[in-house]
Amino acid sequence: MNRRELLIGAAAALFGAQAPFKEIAPGIHFRRGVDEDATPANNGAIANIGFIVGRDAVAVMDPGGSLTDGQRLRGAIRNTTKLPIRYVILSHVHPDHIFGAGAFVEDKPQFVGHNKLPNALAQRGEYYRDKFKEPGPIVQPTLLVEKETRINLGGRALEITAHGTAHTDCDLSVLDSQTHTLMLSDLLFVKRVPSLDGSLKGWLAELEKLKTVGAQRAVPGHGPTSVDWPSASGDLERYLGTLLRETRQAIAKGVDIGQAAKTVALSERGRWTLFDDYNGHNVTRAYKELEWD
Repeated sequence: MNRRELLIGAAAALFGAQAPFKEIAPGIHFRRGVDEDATPANNGAIANIGFIVGRDAVAVMDPGGSLTDGQRLRGAIRNTTKLPIRYVILSHVHPDHIFGAGAFVEDKPQFVGHNKLPNALAQRGEYYRDKFKEPGPIVQPTLLVEKETRINLGGRALEITAHGTAHTDCDLSVLDSQTHTLMLSDLLFVKRVPSLDGSLKGWLAELEKLKTVGAQRAVPGHGPTSVDWPSASGDLERYLGTLLRETRQAIAKGVDIGQAAKTVALSERGRWTLFDDYNGHNVTRAYKELEWD
């Protein structure tokens, strides 16, 4: 084996199936997560994560699913720019998006989160660390967003919005007006089946509001790192609408929650990866929400 082959082998061992960071719009770099559940083998690198470069500073959009994932992200930033990392945006409580935050503590940024994120972390943080055997710290937000806030990277302002209960109860979205790019994290799933952990009706309502935002492209939390907006919301809305309609029908017919989880929204199975892993959970969440509607 020659030196080049050894280097390639070493890189493969270090990064595994890690996708490269790509510039999806001027100054906006994202990596596509793998369409898998988080495991030690993939280092929790299942979410789309990235960074935005301004004239004076950098903002991270979700630091990744593990300390290793966060370190890789930080390395990608340092390979792109030496500007200070002043903001790390924690889009919501799920570990595949925020467990890499510890990799950025040394940069002393503002960690930006929904004003309900601290409570969500208090309730779930240690459970997630135990479940995913995550050695990194739980990093609390230092800048809380109640409705909207704006951060400036120097010649580039990012508008951060705190949403009502939707995918979770602590979802943020970020708009870069300069490139008309809307970073939605898990408010938008593309191709990978959505995961409902908040409110079904609330999620549909937030999507309606987001479709009015002046954006041309969106970055989903899972799936391709750049999709047309708002047309890319169509599949998600169809799935959530089917979930809403068929769950209500099941409840009206007296179908119990266990049976509903096996039968509702099955017409969507062939349209999404990991469907069988999450649809039953989604039906259960929807049933509990709609049972006394």
